[in-house]
Amino acid sequence: MCGITILGGYLVKKWLMGATLTATLAALAACGDDEAGGNNENGDIDELSMGFVPSQDAGEIEATVEPMEEHLEEHLDDISVEANVMTDYAALVEGMRTQSIDIGFLPPLGFVQAEERADVNVALKAERFGDDSYLAQFVVHEDSDIESLDDVLEAEPGELTWAYGDTTSTAGYLFPASHLIDEGLEDINEHFGHQTVGGHDNALQSLLDGQADLATTFDDARDNLADEHEDIYDTLEVIEYTEPIPNDTISYRSDLPEELTEELTDIFLGFNDDEEMIEIMEDVYNWTGVLEAESEDYDIVRDTYERFQDEIEE
Repeated sequence: MCGITILGGYLVKKWLMGATLTATLAALAACGDDEAGGNNENGDIDELSMGFVPSQDAGEIEATVEPMEEHLEEHLDDISVEANVMTDYAALVEGMRTQSIDIGFLPPLGFVQAEERADVNVALKAERFGDDSYLAQFVVHEDSDIESLDDVLEAEPGELTWAYGDTTSTAGYLFPASHLIDEGLEDINEHFGHQTVGGHDNALQSLLDGQADLATTFDDARDNLADEHEDIYDTLEVIEYTEPIPNDTISYRSDLPEELTEELTDIFLGFNDDEEMIEIMEDVYNWTGVLEAESEDYDIVRDTYERFQDEIEE
């Protein structure tokens, strides 16, 4: 804790009082910097925090990204880097809003919300097997009477049960729901029995267990269950895809200095030529490359979010 002692007394000369006041103000300013936790005495950033949300066990992520922390520290002068595994994307967005998280690994919807609430700046996005976007898919069981999306649209209200991760999932719910509306479905809520199952794998498992008639996931979430269900590509059939969804982002908090963000962006882009770093990105979030990104790349996500904003935030 920073302590300040102010000298006083009737015999102190005016010039000494002035000097003391000047020193005190400088010391208070230094204390303010120390309490902020991210600046050294010269006002330069000496710590950076990266925010992740678990795609696996939180402890596993922390261990997996340790070489990334070291790599960044080696390329940044006198700046330490620490990974923070957040409880969920809302916590990550809040961390960037309060400036406690400097670098956020945000999904498409998470970025759009963080840009709106925290004025974050997107710099980079994932490349996965040569693509900067992915699709959501509509899946049914091979024994189902559903052969096309028309069969889904023409079903009686309440006849079908739809399984998906949750209503904030871009590929699990938002883009499929938007696609159904664009195809003429008037009331998403009345048309289906909704089964919120917490993840893409669980949505597909609901089909396998006969608990749902339709599941929506990212393309191709069946890969995650292929070891356990060798015939899953025949058992579960894809009947429709949505429009492309832009990939996940690396975004910076609003007050991070531009010179530092440019340096960080160059380092992250350098991962493309570093097998170890790309392997880490693949282990954590299935990235196979890093690409530059612009806010405009996420307009389609922004439009979809606005369509369902009241539902998501109620």
